[in-house]
Order: sequence, then C-alpha cells, then structure tokens
Amino acid sequence: MIISILSWIEDQKKLKILNYNKSSEPGGLWTRCDNCGTILYIKHLKENQCVCFACGYHLQMSSRERIKNLIDIGTWRPLDETLSPCDPLDFCDQKTYGERLKDAQDRTNLQDAILTGTGLIDGIPAALGVMDFSFMGGSMGSVVGEKITRLIEYATREGYILILICASGGARMQEGILSLMQMAKISSALQIHQSAANLLYLSVLTSPTTGGVTASFAMLGDLIFAEPNALVGFAGRRVIEQTLQEKLPENFQTAEYLLDHGLCDLIIPRSFLKQALSETITLYKDTTFKKRGILPANLQNQFDFLTEEKIRRKYNQHKNSENKKALFKKIQFEKLPNQLSLLNKFLYDPSTKIFDEIVFKNKDFEAISSTYEEYEQFSSIYREILISLHLLLREDIGHSL
Repeated sequence: MIISILSWIEDQKKLKILNYNKSSEPGGLWTRCDNCGTILYIKHLKENQCVCFACGYHLQMSSRERIKNLIDIGTWRPLDETLSPCDPLDFCDQKTYGERLKDAQDRTNLQDAILTGTGLIDGIPAALGVMDFSFMGGSMGSVVGEKITRLIEYATREGYILILICASGGARMQEGILSLMQMAKISSALQIHQSAANLLYLSVLTSPTTGGVTASFAMLGDLIFAEPNALVGFAGRRVIEQTLQEKLPENFQTAEYLLDHGLCDLIIPRSFLKQALSETITLYKDTTFKKRGILPANLQNQFDFLTEEKIRRKYNQHKNSENKKALFKKIQFEKLPNQLSLLNKFLYDPSTKIFDEIVFKNKDFEAISSTYEEYEQFSSIYREILISLHLLLREDIGHSL
C-alpha cells in the first residue's frame, strides 16, 4: 500500500514536469512563472494577459495575443503575410538554417518573428508591428527588417501613427551582414516618417529587447514605453562586467533603470497598455492625412485621416462599381441637398474663400467671420463628399486596412 502511494506521488511529479515542459505546445495546460515559480493554468493566464497572479511578473506573450488585446475587434488587417525568409548564406551549425526556420514556422505558425498590419485602437487607425520572441528568439533577419520597413513606408504614405512592440534577442546571426543592414534600413525609413512626414512613432519595449533591435528602431520612438521589469540592453550583463571590470547594479538593463536614466518615458503595466496608447494617439489623431492621390495641395489640409478611414471602409463594403456610384450619390445628394449650391459658391467664388489675399489685406474681419460660419455649416458633409469623390476616381481604393 505504501509503495503504491509513493508511486502515485512520483507519477504526479512527473506529470507536472511534463506539463511544464510542454507549456508552449497546444496540448500544455500548465506553466510556471519565471519569477516566483508559481504553477499557473495557461487558460487563466492568457485571460490575464500573461501576467502572473502571484507576483505580477509579465511573462512572454505571443504576437497574436498582443494584437488581440490592443486592436479593436474585427479591424486588424495584416500586411505582407506571405514574406518568408530564405537561406542566402547556406548557414549550417548543428542544423541547417532552413531546418531551424521550418521548425520555428511549424511550432509558432508564423512566417517570421514579426506580424505587421493596420487596425483601429479605440477607433483611431494605426500601423502596428509586433515582434514574437518565440520565433527564433525574436531575432531580426532580412524579412523582419523588410516587413518593418514596408510598414513604416505604408504608415508614412497613408498618414498613420506607427507603433512597434519590440521583443528580440537582436540581429539574426544566420544571415550575417544581411541582418545587420536592417538596422540602417529601418532607421532611415523612420527618419522620413518622423522628420519629413512629421508623424508619430511609439516604441514599446518588452522583455527581452536586446542587441541590434535596441541599437536601432527600439530606441528611436518619439515616446518610448516599457513593460515593468523588462530586460532592455545591447550587450549581455556578463560581457559588460568583463569589459569594464566592475560590478553592475542589480537593476541594470531593466525598464526601471532606463526610466531613472532618461532612456524611456513611461513604464506601463500590460493591462493598461491599450489605454495608454489610445490616450497618447488621441492627441495626434488629427494629423493631416498624407494623400497618395492627385488631390490639389490646397485641399489636402481638409482631410482628417480618421474621417477618411471610416468613409473608405463603408465605401469598400460594396463589391461592384454601380454600388460604389450609388453610395457616392447617396452621400452627395441625400444628406445635404440644399447645401450643394453653398458648397459650390464656397469652392469657386473668390469672394468667399477663407484664404483670399484681398480679404486679409483689407482686414475684412466681418467677411472672414461670415466665411467661417458658412464653412462650419457644411464642414462635415464637405469632407465626406470630397473623400467619396476622391475614392470614386481612384482605381486602387482597396488598401490593406
């Protein structure tokens, strides 16, 4: 009897170890907190955004789960889903690079270590890139760099706020110099997005963010957020200690250490990240939409990209051109039929133009005030008509968003 009880206890121990080792597989039910060692039920852990119930430690989170928690339901539109890495150097160690890629793709159901796309965060369009540490340590290869660069260029062209969530061990050694060049490529695209287009870029540092990712786009954000106790650094702790020949502080290369030394702006618990991002981008949501069409320059400043996005989504629900034309007619003629003459007068009569030089030179404030009052009367429908007309005339209205 005693032997059977001991055998049962031993079997239970083995079962716990088995569940722990298989926690990353679909069949695993339990995992262990990396910080306090508490056994956690995976289903409940995911419902709590992979934050330990016992100590509040932020465990690693998949890119799909992050997107699910950040993006409004039904608004996510992925970009460049089919991009997949190759083996340009025929790299081989214990296994070939191709075999490692296939294993990682089968295990994670990802093409590479990042998912990019666009979606709405509390109703505001944004371009989002989320790195996944479970795919070869989130290492940055040529495909990761290319997808991030394309996302930045898309956000720049369409006038979107850019958000990158970083989780990486650095540049991918199996691709050599091709992975290192991604640092410069991404940084140059960000320079255009931030400086030339004057658009917002938010960087979110999660654990771990190290190596070439830290040395490039992770630290280039207009605002840099970080999760609590996130490991953020360039070289490893032991390498730095051996090089400097001195003992480093206990909290070295943590988010709190970076905050104390001015290298990040805010530490945000994962459960509040969407709220923090939403409140931040709300301040920038009226950024002038960067048009990709042939609209006159003097009309571009009339576009609010959130307004355009809402109208375009409604517009693209219709499959054929007849429905599109019908929708355009509905927007144009049914909403404000009595205002079309006023709209025409406002657009083509020089005496009613807001920025007419003669009006300003004569300081005719009464005329200016009257013009603004007229403009306010049909401002919203004016935008809808103009946007709908622009979409009707364009062939490439089917953006990824």
